[in-house]
Parts: sequence; structure tokens; C-alpha cells
Amino acid sequence: MEAIQSFLPLLAAIAAYLLGSLSFAVIVSHVMGLNDPRTYGSKNPGATNVLRSGSKAAAIITLLLDGLKGWLPVMLVKWYGKPYGLEEGTLALVALGAFLGHLWPVFFRFVGGKGVATALGVLLGINWMLGLATLLTWLIVAFFMRYSSLASLVSAVFAPVYYVFGDGLAWDMHRSTLLVICLVSLLLLYRHAENINRLVKGTESRLGKKAKPGA
Repeated sequence: MEAIQSFLPLLAAIAAYLLGSLSFAVIVSHVMGLNDPRTYGSKNPGATNVLRSGSKAAAIITLLLDGLKGWLPVMLVKWYGKPYGLEEGTLALVALGAFLGHLWPVFFRFVGGKGVATALGVLLGINWMLGLATLLTWLIVAFFMRYSSLASLVSAVFAPVYYVFGDGLAWDMHRSTLLVICLVSLLLLYRHAENINRLVKGTESRLGKKAKPGA
């Protein structure tokens, strides 16, 4: 029994990765009869690019499902993991697994999205106040600047800061969780490298701008 339990953290992380590998931007677009988001706009399979198809409903559904696949694995460990010895370390592994699944999905030839919604879902799972603070940061920047990518970059930078400063006030900080949050933030910055280049050049698309297939 102990031998089986020693493998549970790894199995939980793999399960989270497989869930994260469900590219809902592609799935939702296919179900709703829309063009594949990998063929227009930024070609990123994410909610922001789905919005460029002109379907707000598809974008909202994609956003919620992408967030859910980051939130659910973390919460399952919180709800049911303790009796099986799955605590903070496993929670961090599961959070990272779900996020990596979105970035490099095994079901979609390892070509995934940038992970913003899934990262937010992970943060909400870790602590709802941490997720809310990060979400508010995104909303404020997006509202005033009208750039989804810029809002995501700023939120990525502030997420670890919020986690550190919340220690002892709203939650207890764990080094394994902090490490994963920092890694997620760095990967978000890495995945937005092209957006950073376009922001510098002033060619980045603003929120709400439609894109034609093949554009």
C-alpha cells in the first residue's frame, strides 16, 4: 500500500497534465462550427483569439473551460488528497501539470495556447483571493490599455508578488507552491515573447478586433 501511495503524486500530476491537454479553444470552435483558431489572428488556441472569430459566446465558454481545467485538479487534491498523503507538494505538481498540459498538449501535437486562463484557474485553486487579485490586475490593465497580452504580462509578474505578500495575512506560503507560481509566471512571459515584440513595435492587436481566417 505504501508503495502505491508513493506513486500517487506522480499519477495525480499526469492526470492533471492530460486534463490540461484538452485544447478547448479548438474543441469549442469545432463544436460551434467556427474556424479553427489556429488558422487566423495570432493562431493561438486560446479564448482571446477565439474572440476574434466574432463569437463572444465561444470565447467565454473557452475561457471558462480553460480556467476550469487549471482549477479542478488543484481543488481535487485539496478536497480528497490528504487521506492519501497528497498535500502541498502534490498540489504544486498538479498545478504545474495542468498548466504544462495547456502549453504543450499531448492530444494536439504539443501545440497549445499561452496558458493565461489555465494559470488563473490554478491560482484560484491555490487560493481564491490570490486568483481574484491576479484577475483584477488583468481586468484593470486590459480595460485601460486594451491589450490582452499586456494585461497577461503584468498579471504574470504580480502573481508571485501577491503570493509572497499574502503570507501570514490571507494564506500560509509554501515554498513548493511559490516555486510553481514563479515557474508559471516565467513560462507565461516566455510564451508571450512575440506579443512583447509586437507591443514594442506598436503592431499588437487590441481586444475585440476581429481577424479573418488566414490573416
